[in-house]
Amino acid sequence: MSAGLAALLDDVAVLARAAAASIDDVGLAAAKAGSKAAGVVIDDAAVTPQYVRGLAAERELPIVKRIALGSLRNKFLIILPVILVLSQFLPVLLTPLLMIGGAYLCYEGAEKVWAKIAHHDAHGAGEERQADEKTLVSGAIRTDLILSAEIMVISLNEVADESFVSRLVILVIVAIAMTVLVYGAVGLIVKMDDVGLRLSQLPGAGVARFGRGLVKAMPRVLTFLTVVGTAAMLWVGGHILLVGADELGLHFLYESVHHLEEAAHDATGALGGLVGWLVNTIASAIVGLIVGAVIVAVMSVTFHRSKATAEHTDAGTDEPKAVDPAASDR
Repeated sequence: MSAGLAALLDDVAVLARAAAASIDDVGLAAAKAGSKAAGVVIDDAAVTPQYVRGLAAERELPIVKRIALGSLRNKFLIILPVILVLSQFLPVLLTPLLMIGGAYLCYEGAEKVWAKIAHHDAHGAGEERQADEKTLVSGAIRTDLILSAEIMVISLNEVADESFVSRLVILVIVAIAMTVLVYGAVGLIVKMDDVGLRLSQLPGAGVARFGRGLVKAMPRVLTFLTVVGTAAMLWVGGHILLVGADELGLHFLYESVHHLEEAAHDATGALGGLVGWLVNTIASAIVGLIVGAVIVAVMSVTFHRSKATAEHTDAGTDEPKAVDPAASDR
């Protein structure tokens, strides 16, 4: 009896060690997969604060929370099921779907650039954003859908050789970790001015001075993040399109950017890695801006034409109808 119990305990110990090793392997794989998507994670964290800029202080964290919950829904209800099924049965569709998302990011970024140039934001846009939180959150969640899809597909590519169950577990870990990381950082960013205000009221002169400096600096930081967020949309969107086109057999643009990156890398010595990355980023953003501008132009023409037609139709229905005198006599 004791020998059988000892054997059972040995088996349990072996299983426990195997499970621990599996957990370690999954954790390492999740960390590796997540690190590959770090660039998009930074972009996501830079994009989101612009959606809460100008809101009342007490509404900032609730809005960030709603966007974070929307991000989790994006990942678990849309992105994970779609990419896992496609990776299992129709992997060829992943790239075109990503490119559609990339084109949407380019459109969003180019639209923001055009709005800034044309001063469309000078007509009470801030008040509208404060008054319509539902629209604000919906726009942020739509943008998050594309950025989250990019994060998850990059992560999926890193664990493509794993079994289906391992891929699922790893991607769930990545989804939760990235959401906490991004929206935790966003929450800290948008509340830093409140932190500065609290510090400025403390008795220590140095702490109070630091708090006042933090309060003064945050508007500039948020303005900077708005610019970075718009640039990130164009960069990530353009990069998705470049890589996707290359994977679909259209190599010219991707190879041209790659050659520019290599030339910049080789010409700048110790700074080659940074300079090469900057060249690739700028080139991707330019591609994104061009594609986005084309989409904005098409949407603008289509929208204005539809709007003009609708207004003309409405005007036609508002015209008074002619009255037949003979009919009135009857």
